[in-house]
Amino acid sequence: MGCFECCIKCLGGVPYASLVATILCFSGVALFCGCGHVALTGTVSILEQHFSTTPTDHALLSEVIQLMQYVIYGIASFFFLYGIILLAEGFYTTSAVKELHGEFKTTACGRCISGMFVFLTYVLGVAWLGVFGFSAVPVFMFYNIWSTCEVIKSYQANVTVPGDQICVDIRQYGIIPWNAVPGRACGPILENICNTNEFYMSYHLFIVACAGAGATVIALLIYMMATTYNYAVLKFKSREDCCTKF
Repeated sequence: MGCFECCIKCLGGVPYASLVATILCFSGVALFCGCGHVALTGTVSILEQHFSTTPTDHALLSEVIQLMQYVIYGIASFFFLYGIILLAEGFYTTSAVKELHGEFKTTACGRCISGMFVFLTYVLGVAWLGVFGFSAVPVFMFYNIWSTCEVIKSYQANVTVPGDQICVDIRQYGIIPWNAVPGRACGPILENICNTNEFYMSYHLFIVACAGAGATVIALLIYMMATTYNYAVLKFKSREDCCTKF
């Protein structure tokens, strides 16, 4: 076997689906964790400066956000290891299915491990669908504030509708209590909030974090298809009466 044939054989053992899913998973998790962490910090800053000047009113929210930031660290570490493990499992099953290293051989333990990865990937896929939906909530909130600011700008030339009557009450979203002071911003004050760097950065970072969560969901869907296919082929070829070559 020449060098070219050897390279072609090695490339045939590369699990391209798992490789694409790993790259997409790493990128999505990095965007979600990095942008989400910074956006949460900016959100707390906006609340403290403009919507809840009393620290006790948003103490619970600050603790929850701090806990979420620690959870983000754990998510990033877990998916870094899990992506590497799934990629290694993809190399193993692809090599076994294509019989690149001699006669096909597999064990019940190997098939059990592959089945465990299939189940775990399905569970993570469902969980990340929830994360994706949850990450869209702050995007919706910031979009409402931004669109209200745009309405105020459009009414500046209309003297019949004063901009001071257009307000955003952040208490209606349930993130701070109803007795928080001031709790809402109106007219020029709200417009100034929208012009701050914290608002601009947090809004766009939440959008990127939501996109990262969506990319992770797509990566897990690819993992689901790849691991399910490999497990099914391994289980089929392990049968003694199997004579079909895939």
